[in-house]
Amino acid sequence: MSHIVLVHGAWHGAWCWYKLVARLRAAGHTVSCPDLPGHGVDRTPTADVTMNAYVERVASVLDAAPEPVVLVGHSMGGAVVSQSSEARPERIRHAVYLAAFAPAHGQSVFQVARSDRDDRMGARMVMSADRRSITLKPETVREGLYADCAEEDVTLARMLLVPQASAPLGTPLALTDARYGRVPRSYIECTQDQAVSIGAQRTMPGRAGCMQVHSLDTGHSPFLSAPDRLAAILAGI
Repeated sequence: MSHIVLVHGAWHGAWCWYKLVARLRAAGHTVSCPDLPGHGVDRTPTADVTMNAYVERVASVLDAAPEPVVLVGHSMGGAVVSQSSEARPERIRHAVYLAAFAPAHGQSVFQVARSDRDDRMGARMVMSADRRSITLKPETVREGLYADCAEEDVTLARMLLVPQASAPLGTPLALTDARYGRVPRSYIECTQDQAVSIGAQRTMPGRAGCMQVHSLDTGHSPFLSAPDRLAAILAGI
Protein backbone atom coordinates (compact mmCIF):
# COMPACT_ATOMS: atom_id res chain seq x y z
CA MET A 1 0.00 0.00 0.00
CA SER A 2 1.10 3.56 -0.65
CA HIS A 3 1.22 6.91 1.09
CA ILE A 4 -0.65 9.24 -1.26
CA VAL A 5 -0.48 13.04 -0.96
CA LEU A 6 -3.20 15.00 -2.77
CA VAL A 7 -2.57 18.62 -3.82
CA HIS A 8 -5.67 20.58 -4.78
CA GLY A 9 -5.97 23.16 -7.53
CA ALA A 10 -6.83 26.85 -7.74
CA TRP A 11 -9.68 28.18 -5.55
CA HIS A 12 -10.03 24.79 -3.83
CA GLY A 13 -8.81 23.24 -0.59
CA ALA A 14 -8.30 19.82 0.94
CA TRP A 15 -12.10 19.54 1.25
CA CYS A 16 -12.45 18.74 -2.47
CA TRP A 17 -10.84 15.30 -2.04
CA TYR A 18 -13.31 13.96 0.55
CA LYS A 19 -14.83 11.23 -1.64
CA LEU A 20 -11.48 10.08 -3.01
CA VAL A 21 -9.82 10.05 0.42
CA ALA A 22 -12.52 7.74 1.78
CA ARG A 23 -12.04 5.28 -1.06
CA LEU A 24 -8.24 5.29 -0.95
CA ARG A 25 -8.20 4.77 2.80
CA ALA A 26 -10.77 1.97 2.54
CA ALA A 27 -8.37 0.27 0.11
CA GLY A 28 -5.60 0.44 2.71
CA HIS A 29 -3.64 3.47 1.54
CA THR A 30 -2.43 6.28 3.80
CA VAL A 31 -3.63 9.65 2.49
CA SER A 32 -2.61 13.23 3.26
CA CYS A 33 -4.31 16.25 1.68
CA PRO A 34 -2.99 19.60 2.93
CA ASP A 35 -4.60 22.97 2.43
CA LEU A 36 -2.19 25.14 0.45
CA PRO A 37 -1.58 28.58 2.02
CA GLY A 38 -4.64 30.79 1.60
CA HIS A 39 -6.93 27.86 0.79
CA GLY A 40 -9.47 25.85 2.75
CA VAL A 41 -9.15 26.60 6.46
CA ASP A 42 -5.69 28.19 6.03
CA ARG A 43 -5.91 31.95 6.48
CA THR A 44 -2.58 33.07 5.04
CA PRO A 45 -3.10 36.60 3.64
CA THR A 46 -3.19 36.79 -0.14
CA ALA A 47 -0.12 39.03 -0.17
CA ASP A 48 1.89 36.21 1.44
CA VAL A 49 0.71 33.44 -0.89
CA THR A 50 3.50 32.49 -3.30
CA MET A 51 4.59 29.43 -5.22
CA ASN A 52 7.41 29.04 -2.70
CA ALA A 53 4.85 29.04 0.14
CA TYR A 54 2.88 26.33 -1.66
CA VAL A 55 6.01 24.21 -2.09
CA GLU A 56 7.05 24.68 1.54
CA ARG A 57 3.63 23.42 2.65
CA VAL A 58 3.87 20.33 0.47
CA ALA A 59 7.51 19.73 1.46
CA SER A 60 6.51 19.71 5.13
CA VAL A 61 4.04 16.90 4.39
CA LEU A 62 6.63 14.96 2.37
CA ASP A 63 9.23 15.33 5.13
CA ALA A 64 6.78 13.99 7.73
CA ALA A 65 5.80 10.94 5.68
CA PRO A 66 7.44 7.67 6.79
CA GLU A 67 8.23 6.69 3.19
CA PRO A 68 8.42 8.22 -0.30
CA VAL A 69 4.92 9.14 -1.48
CA VAL A 70 2.75 9.16 -4.55
CA LEU A 71 2.23 12.92 -5.05
CA VAL A 72 -0.94 13.87 -6.96
CA GLY A 73 -1.65 17.39 -8.24
CA HIS A 74 -4.95 18.58 -9.72
CA SER A 75 -5.12 21.47 -12.19
CA MET A 76 -2.90 24.29 -10.85
CA GLY A 77 -1.65 21.76 -8.30
CA GLY A 78 0.33 20.14 -11.10
CA ALA A 79 2.74 23.07 -11.09
CA VAL A 80 3.06 22.71 -7.31
CA VAL A 81 3.84 19.02 -7.75
CA SER A 82 6.55 19.82 -10.30
CA GLN A 83 8.24 22.41 -8.11
CA SER A 84 7.90 20.15 -5.07
CA SER A 85 9.57 17.38 -7.07
CA GLU A 86 12.50 19.73 -7.59
CA ALA A 87 12.60 20.50 -3.87
CA ARG A 88 12.21 16.94 -2.53
CA PRO A 89 12.83 14.34 -5.27
CA GLU A 90 13.97 11.74 -2.75
CA ARG A 91 10.62 11.95 -0.93
CA ILE A 92 8.48 11.25 -4.03
CA ARG A 93 8.04 7.75 -5.44
CA HIS A 94 5.76 8.85 -8.28
CA ALA A 95 4.19 12.17 -9.35
CA VAL A 96 0.72 12.18 -10.89
CA TYR A 97 -0.83 15.07 -12.82
CA LEU A 98 -4.65 15.07 -12.76
CA ALA A 99 -6.12 17.31 -15.50
CA ALA A 100 -3.18 19.42 -14.43
CA PHE A 101 -0.83 22.11 -15.61
CA ALA A 102 2.72 20.88 -16.08
CA PRO A 103 4.79 23.91 -17.06
CA ALA A 104 8.31 23.31 -18.33
CA HIS A 105 11.36 24.94 -16.77
CA GLY A 106 10.96 28.72 -17.06
CA GLN A 107 7.21 28.58 -17.71
CA SER A 108 4.35 29.62 -15.44
CA VAL A 109 0.77 28.38 -15.19
CA PHE A 110 -0.40 31.64 -16.77
CA GLN A 111 1.90 31.12 -19.75
CA VAL A 112 0.71 27.59 -20.36
CA ALA A 113 -2.96 28.58 -19.96
CA ARG A 114 -2.61 31.48 -22.40
CA SER A 115 -1.15 29.17 -25.03
CA ASP A 116 -4.33 27.05 -25.02
CA ARG A 117 -6.32 27.93 -28.13
CA ASP A 118 -9.41 26.37 -26.58
CA ASP A 119 -9.11 28.08 -23.20
CA ARG A 120 -12.48 28.88 -21.65
CA MET A 121 -11.44 29.78 -18.12
CA GLY A 122 -10.02 33.19 -18.95
CA ALA A 123 -13.48 34.55 -19.69
CA ARG A 124 -14.79 33.11 -16.42
CA MET A 125 -12.20 34.78 -14.20
CA VAL A 126 -12.24 38.20 -12.55
CA MET A 127 -8.98 39.84 -11.45
CA SER A 128 -9.12 41.95 -8.29
CA ALA A 129 -8.42 45.68 -8.52
CA ASP A 130 -4.98 45.22 -6.96
CA ARG A 131 -4.32 42.25 -9.27
CA ARG A 132 -3.36 40.04 -6.32
CA SER A 133 -6.23 37.59 -6.57
CA ILE A 134 -8.67 36.02 -9.00
CA THR A 135 -12.26 34.91 -8.47
CA LEU A 136 -14.71 33.11 -10.74
CA LYS A 137 -17.93 34.57 -12.08
CA PRO A 138 -20.54 32.73 -9.99
CA GLU A 139 -22.70 31.80 -12.97
CA THR A 140 -19.77 29.98 -14.64
CA VAL A 141 -18.66 27.79 -11.71
CA ARG A 142 -20.78 24.74 -12.47
CA GLU A 143 -20.14 24.70 -16.20
CA GLY A 144 -16.42 25.29 -15.83
CA LEU A 145 -15.48 23.05 -12.92
CA TYR A 146 -18.35 20.71 -12.03
CA ALA A 147 -20.39 20.05 -15.18
CA ASP A 148 -20.84 16.35 -14.41
CA CYS A 149 -20.97 16.59 -10.61
CA ALA A 150 -23.94 16.07 -8.31
CA GLU A 151 -25.81 19.19 -7.26
CA GLU A 152 -24.88 18.72 -3.59
CA ASP A 153 -21.18 18.77 -4.49
CA VAL A 154 -21.62 21.92 -6.55
CA THR A 155 -23.39 23.53 -3.60
CA LEU A 156 -20.56 22.50 -1.28
CA ALA A 157 -17.97 23.90 -3.65
CA ARG A 158 -19.74 27.22 -4.01
CA MET A 159 -19.60 27.58 -0.22
CA LEU A 160 -15.91 26.72 0.07
CA LEU A 161 -14.15 28.15 -2.99
CA VAL A 162 -11.80 31.03 -2.09
CA PRO A 163 -10.10 33.77 -4.11
CA GLN A 164 -6.99 32.46 -5.84
CA ALA A 165 -3.77 34.40 -5.30
CA SER A 166 -2.36 35.37 -8.69
CA ALA A 167 1.34 35.37 -7.71
CA PRO A 168 1.81 31.56 -7.80
CA LEU A 169 0.17 31.38 -11.21
CA GLY A 170 2.60 33.89 -12.66
CA THR A 171 5.75 32.35 -11.17
CA PRO A 172 7.99 30.52 -13.68
CA LEU A 173 9.05 27.08 -12.49
CA ALA A 174 12.71 26.32 -11.85
CA LEU A 175 13.25 22.64 -12.71
CA THR A 176 16.39 20.59 -13.28
CA ASP A 177 17.01 17.17 -14.77
CA ALA A 178 19.12 16.27 -11.74
CA ARG A 179 16.25 16.69 -9.27
CA TYR A 180 12.81 17.06 -10.89
CA GLY A 181 13.97 14.77 -13.68
CA ARG A 182 14.57 11.91 -11.21
CA VAL A 183 10.89 11.54 -10.30
CA PRO A 184 8.73 9.11 -12.35
CA ARG A 185 5.61 10.85 -13.60
CA SER A 186 2.17 9.93 -14.99
CA TYR A 187 -0.75 11.98 -16.34
CA ILE A 188 -4.51 11.45 -15.97
CA GLU A 189 -6.47 13.33 -18.63
CA CYS A 190 -10.16 14.24 -18.32
CA THR A 191 -11.66 14.20 -21.80
CA GLN A 192 -14.79 16.29 -21.05
CA ASP A 193 -12.89 18.98 -19.14
CA GLN A 194 -14.25 22.52 -19.52
CA ALA A 195 -11.45 24.16 -17.51
CA VAL A 196 -8.22 22.77 -18.96
CA SER A 197 -9.09 21.73 -22.50
CA ILE A 198 -8.32 18.19 -23.58
CA GLY A 199 -6.14 19.63 -26.33
CA ALA A 200 -4.04 21.46 -23.75
CA GLN A 201 -3.97 18.43 -21.47
CA ARG A 202 -2.54 16.31 -24.25
CA THR A 203 0.45 18.63 -24.53
CA MET A 204 1.30 18.20 -20.84
CA PRO A 205 2.62 14.60 -20.67
CA GLY A 206 5.28 15.30 -23.27
CA ARG A 207 6.30 18.54 -21.57
CA ALA A 208 6.53 16.77 -18.22
CA GLY A 209 8.13 13.56 -19.48
CA CYS A 210 5.29 11.36 -18.20
CA MET A 211 5.79 7.62 -18.55
CA GLN A 212 2.07 6.77 -18.61
CA VAL A 213 -1.16 8.52 -19.62
CA HIS A 214 -4.54 7.42 -18.25
CA SER A 215 -7.90 8.71 -19.43
CA LEU A 216 -11.17 9.50 -17.66
CA ASP A 217 -14.32 10.47 -19.57
CA THR A 218 -15.18 13.18 -17.05
CA GLY A 219 -15.15 16.90 -16.48
CA HIS A 220 -12.53 18.79 -14.49
CA SER A 221 -13.35 17.33 -11.06
CA PRO A 222 -13.36 13.51 -11.20
CA PHE A 223 -12.60 13.34 -7.46
CA LEU A 224 -16.26 14.38 -7.08
CA SER A 225 -17.90 12.94 -10.20
CA ALA A 226 -16.00 9.65 -10.58
CA PRO A 227 -14.10 8.91 -7.35
CA ASP A 228 -14.21 5.12 -7.78
CA ARG A 229 -12.64 5.22 -11.24
CA LEU A 230 -10.04 7.76 -10.13
CA ALA A 231 -9.17 5.70 -7.06
CA ALA A 232 -8.68 2.64 -9.25
CA ILE A 233 -6.26 4.48 -11.53
CA LEU A 234 -4.26 5.79 -8.58
CA ALA A 235 -4.17 2.34 -7.00
CA GLY A 236 -2.78 0.97 -10.26
CA ILE A 237 -0.08 3.63 -10.37
